[in-house]
Amino acid sequence: MPETVVNTTPSNSSTASSRTVLLLMRVLTFVFLLIALILIATLKQTDADTEEQVKFSDFYAYRYMLATIIIGFAYNLLQMAFSIFTVVSGNRVLSGDGGYLFDFFADKMISYFMISGSAAGFGVTVELGRGVPSNPFTDKANASASLLLIGFVFTAIASTITSFALPKKAN
Repeated sequence: MPETVVNTTPSNSSTASSRTVLLLMRVLTFVFLLIALILIATLKQTDADTEEQVKFSDFYAYRYMLATIIIGFAYNLLQMAFSIFTVVSGNRVLSGDGGYLFDFFADKMISYFMISGSAAGFGVTVELGRGVPSNPFTDKANASASLLLIGFVFTAIASTITSFALPKKAN
C-alpha cells in the first residue's frame, strides 16, 4: 500500500499573502502609535483658576502610557523593517525556529504591554474627569489611549498571524 504524504508547509501564495497581511498590521500599528505619541507628548493645559500649567508628565499613568507607546513604537519599527525585508526578498531576517519564536513571544509581550498602557491612560482620564465637564486635556488623553488600544488590536492580530508560522513539533 503506498504511503500518503501530507504537505504541512503552506503554499508560496498563502505564505506571501500572510507576509503582506503581517506587514499591513505592522504599518497600521505604526500609524496609530505615532498619532498616539504625538497626542500624549503635546498634552498640556493651563488651569483657568490658578494659571498653572498641567502636563501629561504630572501624572504617573500618563508617563507609563507614553513609555508603552514608545516601546511599542520602537518594537514595531524593528518588526516593520523585518517584514519589509521578508516581503521584498522572500527570506526572513531571523531564520530558523528561533526567529519564529521571537516573533510570536515578542508580539505577545509587547501587545500586553500596550494594553496595560492603554488601560492606565483610560483609568486616570476617568478619575480626572469625575465631576468635571469634558475638557481638551482629558479628551486628548482619551484619544491617545484609544489609539494605543487600536495599536494593541493590530499587534494582537499580528501575533495571531505569527502563531501560524510557529514550527510544528512532532510528538
